Amino acid sequence: MSSSQPSSSSKKQTLFITSLIILWYSSNIGVLLLNKFLLSNYGFRFPILLTMCHMSACSLLSYISIVFMKVVPLQQVKSRRQFLKIATLSVVFCGSVVGGNISLRYLAVSFNQAVGATTPFFTALFAYLVSFKREAWVTYAALVPVVAGVVIASGGEPGFHWFGFIMCISATAARAFKSVLQGILLSSEGEKLNSMNLMLYMSPIAVIVLMPATLMMEHNVLEETLSLGRKHRYMWLLLFVNSTMAYSANLLNFLVTKHTSALTLQVLGNAKGAVAVVISILLFKNPVTFIGIAGYTMTVLGVVAYGETKRRFR
Repeated sequence: MSSSQPSSSSKKQTLFITSLIILWYSSNIGVLLLNKFLLSNYGFRFPILLTMCHMSACSLLSYISIVFMKVVPLQQVKSRRQFLKIATLSVVFCGSVVGGNISLRYLAVSFNQAVGATTPFFTALFAYLVSFKREAWVTYAALVPVVAGVVIASGGEPGFHWFGFIMCISATAARAFKSVLQGILLSSEGEKLNSMNLMLYMSPIAVIVLMPATLMMEHNVLEETLSLGRKHRYMWLLLFVNSTMAYSANLLNFLVTKHTSALTLQVLGNAKGAVAVVISILLFKNPVTFIGIAGYTMTVLGVVAYGETKRRFR
């Protein structure tokens, strides 16, 4: 009887973690595909407004999750200096999300994911430039196929668009810069925030930054959005689901890390990109070439090799 108890508990734990991973995959891939559908196939051409919707949902749902549902303990901002650091991270984060959403208007999801896979290259670059943190030469060597793969994939991409590509690279670089900056700015024990509390404080700042940017940079945004809402009765529902998924992706990212490990998350993240590529090709029927697939495969293998060498030569 005593031996079956741990087995039953272990099965429940495995089922729980598996369910978390499936939900995490679904929310991450779902928000990416819905972004593409809204921005490219649906006529909703406002990536900054879309990002503001995401941040508004993150702001409200983070507050409900932490303050009312007690998903994680509430961590207080202890000083004006700490608040300014969080505000800086929020602006960089805004830039990365807006850039990613803009790129989806011009690029296929498959190519967008191939470029996004170069995040480790930019993370290593910024870690060296900002904090002079050096890795073993083998780790840097593993980044060569990461970059080479994207160069190859670019050459084989039928729908290649220079502006979309520049925005995608900028978004990837901003995402990497945010993670390096976060490690530096919130490194002291008294200032560290878990990802859920960081989202709670970053999201409202992002909404405040994005609101004037939307009105100034996206011409006739209110009139056209209302017109589109009257034309397509499901648009508001799609925006609501999309924004809720954006928050769910962050929440589930935190929970998967908490119940597994950062290394597991990295491995799952690599696989998630490949799954997103396959699903997007099946859904949007965007043409792919053998060169494009070979380039993306090289990038993913480079990312895997980078993660492994970083773990071994730590």
